[in-house]
Amino acid sequence: VMFIESVCHEPSVILRNIQEVKLSGPDYIKVDPEIAEKDFQRRIAYYEQVYETVTEPEYAHVQLINVGDMVVINRIRGWLQSRIVYFVMNLHVASRRIFMSRHGESMFNLQQRIGGDADLSPRGKQYAEALPELVTKLLTDMARVDEGNDEEPPIVVWTSTLKRTRQTAQHLKYPKLQWKSLDELDSGVCDGMTYDEIEKAYPEDFQARDDDKFNYRYRGGESYRDLVLRLEPVIMELERQENILIIAHQAVIRALYAYFLSYPLDELPYIRVPLHSVLCITPKAYGCEEHRVRLNIDAVDTHRPKPKK
Repeated sequence: VMFIESVCHEPSVILRNIQEVKLSGPDYIKVDPEIAEKDFQRRIAYYEQVYETVTEPEYAHVQLINVGDMVVINRIRGWLQSRIVYFVMNLHVASRRIFMSRHGESMFNLQQRIGGDADLSPRGKQYAEALPELVTKLLTDMARVDEGNDEEPPIVVWTSTLKRTRQTAQHLKYPKLQWKSLDELDSGVCDGMTYDEIEKAYPEDFQARDDDKFNYRYRGGESYRDLVLRLEPVIMELERQENILIIAHQAVIRALYAYFLSYPLDELPYIRVPLHSVLCITPKAYGCEEHRVRLNIDAVDTHRPKPKK
């Protein structure tokens, strides 16, 4: 057993938490915000009368004070408890957005080939040129909602190490960081092949992947399960950052999207992530909100639907 305790003594943080988190929760649906705020303040007063902090030295526990200004840990043992501590230490309550986009259409996309390190197609270059204006608009809209002004908030751009993501980000004016962990799922011996070529060359593998796409591992490559494990450091870092724009690949964005939107693992490989679109995710206390913005630049459709059994 491991106890996780969050203690906050800062009135401004408590008030912001009530206004931004508690009032949108299931307890206060259709309740006047002023009435709901007073009600929750009374609830806190009741909690304070009976609440007992964890002080027993024999119990494994982590205590977060004032949203991570101070962290106290006790008797943490083993890999899982250590990972939990690392995770909760990186959580924060600041308003933020996570924007995700696939790279612009690539030459391999046009040829229906998977993997590789291809350059952008002419339409992919169009998308890269149009992306800065779209991101500026999204950030300005965000500032109006969160801060009530038009001041563009700071953002950092993360890309993979592959050319098509770096080329897509080249016109963006923001700080950039390359992650090897954001590279596309490794298709092993099938890298650079079309699905028709894979079906002819490796018919058993082609069928095995259709039977269990999440767990199937390409010969000499990766499975979606491997990819999810590879993305753990990225997810941990995302939890501690504020505004991030990720320019990556179809499988990678599927995995990140599934994490934030709580998709079942067997559905993860079939999430639709079209080219030339931006996914906007807003983490909330009771889940994430998302909307998609598509630029009017044509691109091939690389989505393969789940086979019917």
